[in-house]
Amino acid sequence: MNLSGNTLGGAVNRYSMGDRPVSQVIGELVKGVASRVGAIALTVACLAVVLASCLSAPLTANASPLTLAALPSGNPISNGKALLRYSLPIDNETIRDVQGNLEGMSNDLRAKRWGPIDKKAKKAQRVLEKKSDDLLVGVPDSFMPEAKDLVAQIGTGLEDLRLAVDERDREAIWTKRNEILDRIGAIEESMVTEFPFEVPEDYANLPQLKGRATVELETSRGTIQITVDGYNAPVTAGNFVDLVQRGFYDNLPFIRAEDSYVLQFGDPEGPDEGFNDPKTGEYRAVPLEIMVEGDTDPLYGYTTEEIGLFKKLPVLPFSAYGALAMARPESNNNGGSSQVFFFLFEPELTPAGANLLDGRYAVFGYTISDKNGKPILDKMRAGDKVISAKVVSGAENLVQPA
Repeated sequence: MNLSGNTLGGAVNRYSMGDRPVSQVIGELVKGVASRVGAIALTVACLAVVLASCLSAPLTANASPLTLAALPSGNPISNGKALLRYSLPIDNETIRDVQGNLEGMSNDLRAKRWGPIDKKAKKAQRVLEKKSDDLLVGVPDSFMPEAKDLVAQIGTGLEDLRLAVDERDREAIWTKRNEILDRIGAIEESMVTEFPFEVPEDYANLPQLKGRATVELETSRGTIQITVDGYNAPVTAGNFVDLVQRGFYDNLPFIRAEDSYVLQFGDPEGPDEGFNDPKTGEYRAVPLEIMVEGDTDPLYGYTTEEIGLFKKLPVLPFSAYGALAMARPESNNNGGSSQVFFFLFEPELTPAGANLLDGRYAVFGYTISDKNGKPILDKMRAGDKVISAKVVSGAENLVQPA
């Protein structure tokens, strides 16, 4: 399944699944699923048949101490902001404990299970009261006064949340929970005081994002915000932020819109399938870059499947609606350039933790707008346009090649 742009089916689709027969595609998908998801292989294989029939076109693109980011065990996370919090390279179990209790309320809220929600809130309060010092281990001195203020706000927020539980006010609980998690995320991000690894010298000629940035994308259907993550995909995120700052994406159309699947843009006008650097006159090729759970730096140039990591998941998975990933030619892992796509997560067709894109394509950010941007992205169609793209925060984290 190729998320590049050479064969996205039709003249505008230059990165895709290729012209292989459906039977071959299905065979490959079934083989991959069987090795990756064991007991649920048959279910996902059947879903792959549906996908293969829908996508007769290819999914390609024109196109310090070291700490590990890790997703918690259990149900896959399908919220972009939560994935960004868990993907931070920090080592503070206490704040992760408070965060975990709050993140874990989402399924209870949907089912209106008030008892478990209150229990998780009480657990978070106990940690806050008994381990307040441990909560801030790793916070730099320069941020400590603000962090202490945030902890006080978290404590007040938990009290308000429990009152909302007593009143069975689901909307108020959602709001308070999200406010608390935003404050926890701010504390956690302050704990990353230096970039956690060295990018290979092979990619020193490419822009790198040594941290995170927020990009505002104004489209013909509305405006969304995206957080791009340089901690786990510095080269891919750096390339995107650099192109945003150049105005590359302004007025470009969305070239592919597949319901419940992908929304792709970044194909420039004319014969070029990506970005040609005006300084060199050469196509800027971006390597496949995937941070695998348990690793201290990203895997470059290979899919996880190609090196036998069938059961390993990326730190930035395709499990949230509005995930932003790099498109690339099917036959070239390192051939991505300017074309990117939003993943329109559909749990029945592309289940979290069991889809066929993880480890094959590089996620480098998530939509952080309301409801993961779904109210706007769902309306997008091929031919709709990016009116403008701009970096609204984190521009200072972009490092240009020497």
